[in-house]
Amino acid sequence: MDGLLTRLAAAALRLPAVRTRRVAVRRDIPVRVRDGVTLRTDHYAPDLTGAPTVLIRTPYGRGGPIRLLGRLVAERGYHVVIQSCRGTYGSGGAFVPLVHERDDGLDTLDWLRRQRWWSGSFGTFGASYQGFVQWALAAEAADELRAMVMVVTASATRDSTYAGESFALDTVLTWAELLQAQTVPWLARQWELRRGQPRLVRALAHLPLAEADHIATGVTVPFFQEWLRHHTPDADYWRLRVFGDRIADVRAPVAMISGWHDIFLPAQLDDYARLRSAGARPRLTVGPWTHGSPGLLVAALREGLDWLDTHLAGRRAVRRAPVRVHVGGVGGGWRDLPDWPPPAVPTRWHLHAGQALDPAAPASSPPDRIWYDPADPTPSLGGPLLVAQRAGAVDNRPVEARPDVLTYTSEPLDGPVEVVGPVRAEIHVRSELSYLDVFVRLCDVDHRGRSWNVCDGLVRVAPGRFPVDPSGAVRVPVTLWPTAYRFAPGHRLRVQVSGGAHPRYARNPGTGEPLGTAVTLRAGWREVLHDPAHPSALVLPQAAAAPAAPS
Repeated sequence: MDGLLTRLAAAALRLPAVRTRRVAVRRDIPVRVRDGVTLRTDHYAPDLTGAPTVLIRTPYGRGGPIRLLGRLVAERGYHVVIQSCRGTYGSGGAFVPLVHERDDGLDTLDWLRRQRWWSGSFGTFGASYQGFVQWALAAEAADELRAMVMVVTASATRDSTYAGESFALDTVLTWAELLQAQTVPWLARQWELRRGQPRLVRALAHLPLAEADHIATGVTVPFFQEWLRHHTPDADYWRLRVFGDRIADVRAPVAMISGWHDIFLPAQLDDYARLRSAGARPRLTVGPWTHGSPGLLVAALREGLDWLDTHLAGRRAVRRAPVRVHVGGVGGGWRDLPDWPPPAVPTRWHLHAGQALDPAAPASSPPDRIWYDPADPTPSLGGPLLVAQRAGAVDNRPVEARPDVLTYTSEPLDGPVEVVGPVRAEIHVRSELSYLDVFVRLCDVDHRGRSWNVCDGLVRVAPGRFPVDPSGAVRVPVTLWPTAYRFAPGHRLRVQVSGGAHPRYARNPGTGEPLGTAVTLRAGWREVLHDPAHPSALVLPQAAAAPAAPS
């Protein structure tokens, strides 16, 4: 059955040619690490001499899709070693995110060196947490590590967890619930999913957040509690849980695959920039994908095998540009680039009175006002989320109809506007509360009036974080997700400004209470200013040849 399944999968995915159908599988091999913990490991061994090894370490089990992946890769000429991280799927110890991955990974490498089939070189492969564990050992694996395939992942989770110094509530709590669900019977889990995960839904809406993990899972999740406590930028807690400071020491060639609506995209592009600064030439692919979308997984397998064939097995592979991105919107498509980001003209699209958006400088005008109430927080809709079914581009008209969301819309475009690169905003805000969030989203309004989200970002404002001018206004710099998008002629650009996007980001209670224990909610007015002294704007990296203004 496994053989038939792999044949069907390989044909559907159009994978490289098989090198052997003879793959021996050993399951539940005990690999003992330095503190005596045993890590359960599966080995897929091809009937080939001198085959290199691909190591996959994962907290998500060794069955199902990962089992199929092991056989598919092994049939293409690699020993595949799939190991359950400690505390998961039969491995001993307790699963503590990020803490043990360096030592456990290096001890597993020592175990590989002692195997009779070890050829002296290996590569790593994996998505999301499977990528964190790759970065954990990469700097110390030296020349034996010949290739890394990093899919929707990054060397550091801290900045993604606290994007804009807020808290990525939906991602963190959903992941905690997912990990805990791995311990319950399969039928019980399917029933919970069929019901729409009501416990998780209740937990996302609950305060204080320190009780949300118990509501969602029935137990207290230690790392969730710790992430609520250690959320300040200077927290020592994260120093041993991020691996970006060693990127310059990584010698292995790195392939990066991500999506424009992935939760880790900004952090992954930061890793790309660090590698480039260190003189490396990573390959970067960014497509129209979310964190777990099927298209991403197909692309990751194809790109990953090509990268492993080139740098680990030494086979001739398809030559392609260092950077390949998918430009969204009408008339977009795949583009090859020599580097990221490509050259562009930073173009300011100013917020104007009358909810207009235009490159022209703003005239004197009164500010726009919204009332933000954390008891009824502005909801999140689509965008970068952990669960693929809820993520990505969706019609934003329901959220734009709320009174706590401001929108600024351009005139219909006379020609295409192509935006490729980092996106940022500068929003001048005046608030009766000192604690608030500023959420900014760029949308594409089509001929039917549907408003499709392209990219967004959020910043948490607290006393002393940004200077206050004599009028009481604060200039809030907001870094949005980077993008590659083509706004078609006749479409309109739209910018949303609101006080949050819940539960993607934890609501700001408006009081300054600690993240995990806050229960008091303070509503209040805030003003968005757009006058010559306060020129609120979205700054887009427009292609030089694209028109910069609407008709």
